[in-house]
Amino acid sequence: MQEGDDDPFAADLDNTETHFAQARLPDRTYASRTFGYPRTNSSDHGQPARFAYKVFDNGVESTLNFVGEEWLISETPGGRVQIKLLLCRDAGNIKELWIQKVPAPGHSGAVQRILNLKGSDIRTLVDFFKLIDQMPITGGQTTRIDDSVIRQLFEDPDVLNRAYSRDRDSFRQVIENDQFAEDVIALARRRQQVDLFHRYLEDDAFFDEQVEMGSGRGPEAVWQQFFESNKWILGITLTTHLLTSWDAEKLERVVAGQSVAGEGKRVDALLQTAGAISSLVFAEFKTHRTPLLGASEYRAGCWAPSSEVTGGVAQVHGTVHEAVKDFGDRLPKRAVDGSEILGQYGYALRPKSFLIVGSLEQLKGEGGGHHPGKVRSFELYRRQLHEPEVVTYDELLARADWMVS
Repeated sequence: MQEGDDDPFAADLDNTETHFAQARLPDRTYASRTFGYPRTNSSDHGQPARFAYKVFDNGVESTLNFVGEEWLISETPGGRVQIKLLLCRDAGNIKELWIQKVPAPGHSGAVQRILNLKGSDIRTLVDFFKLIDQMPITGGQTTRIDDSVIRQLFEDPDVLNRAYSRDRDSFRQVIENDQFAEDVIALARRRQQVDLFHRYLEDDAFFDEQVEMGSGRGPEAVWQQFFESNKWILGITLTTHLLTSWDAEKLERVVAGQSVAGEGKRVDALLQTAGAISSLVFAEFKTHRTPLLGASEYRAGCWAPSSEVTGGVAQVHGTVHEAVKDFGDRLPKRAVDGSEILGQYGYALRPKSFLIVGSLEQLKGEGGGHHPGKVRSFELYRRQLHEPEVVTYDELLARADWMVS
């Protein structure tokens, strides 16, 4: 667009604008007073409009000149650049955009137009900057994206879901090339698994369905499978140490009596602490429905632990005792041929052990609040235990919730 009588904004580009453009501060955004849009051939004629301004100082410009036999670098004031927008009718509706070169303060001259965009060209530029904000910096090949695809993506978020369903492999390749995506995917999956943990504890019908789908193996098998798939929940929530599975493939292990001469002792989870020296950690799973206390008071205000809890404690004691008796103070990892793997040992010097059982929801009374006698009885019992440490399923869930949030 050339400046002239047919341009209602031409007067805004003369030397009088230089004074205002030089006076503006880079750390401020300026908006003019509202006026009626002055183009008679536009459907927006007479609608409220205003200008918005932002200036950027360029500092110093360097020019390379060849003089005789030498190249000379000369520095001149870089002046400033001004971006001017014409907004009309609605907030965010940009009718026209100018990028202008402004003489440096103290220098005379008119504001010079570098670029002028109108209508759909402005929207294309805005979409371009939105896309750049999401574009990964690395890529193995040149990529071409149609502007129509970009517009559909920003106008309809479901477009991305439909595109993913049509070409999952391409999306996976993009994600694999993004060095930050691995953490996002891992965290998203962990949140999904914590949601499943919640559902197991809070939706009885759903948990019963999972038990039925387990080929009659019982409710403990549901939890065994869940923790096998989510070893991280035990590894970072049970203790102050970081715990990893002793066997990378499976939590559940035979820890004693592997010969034909004796009965084998299995532990639901055999873990090890992380560090230069690893110690073994044992864990047994009951279910979240396992009662923590007996059905009735043993004496006034006192409830004895349930037989399932005391039996679970005895089970852990027996498993740990037999394991230590079987392999001693140190358990080596072995290769496929049965040989020891150099330097990979788990020490069993008074190993830590855990019994995961029940839910503290059981310690509430008929009114829905805490039952002080039940809380006191359970807490005093488990705090007097040297081993194993008794942890309820809701406590484990609370720790997992905290980790992913």
